[in-house]
Amino acid sequence: MKPARLSRLDQIVLDARKARDEREKGYRERALKLYPWICGRCGREFTHSNLRELTVHHRDHNHDNNPADGSNWELLCLYCHDNEHQRQIEVDRGHRGDQGGPAPATHSPFADLRARLGSGTKS
Repeated sequence: MKPARLSRLDQIVLDARKARDEREKGYRERALKLYPWICGRCGREFTHSNLRELTVHHRDHNHDNNPADGSNWELLCLYCHDNEHQRQIEVDRGHRGDQGGPAPATHSPFADLRARLGSGTKS
């Protein structure tokens, strides 16, 4: 059976993923040699059995900035890495971390429930 031909878009995506994997392989291996296998945020320790859950985070968010001394990297577990990127997304959208989150809700959907049900009970 002949392999199916990839569409142009599929080929672009495939090439981009290969390039990303090659780039990551290089700096990930270097970072794992430079730094202890501990998450820089939560302090979780890693071994060979769970090392795949430890990621390399680029402090300046530029994945092409990979100095040999590792000064732009920090090792983060998957959860802390996702949290860091979520924080960056919120900053980009104009949210500030010191505001304490969204404004509290002021609407109370059950405020007049007793009046709607009536004052008496059915017998």
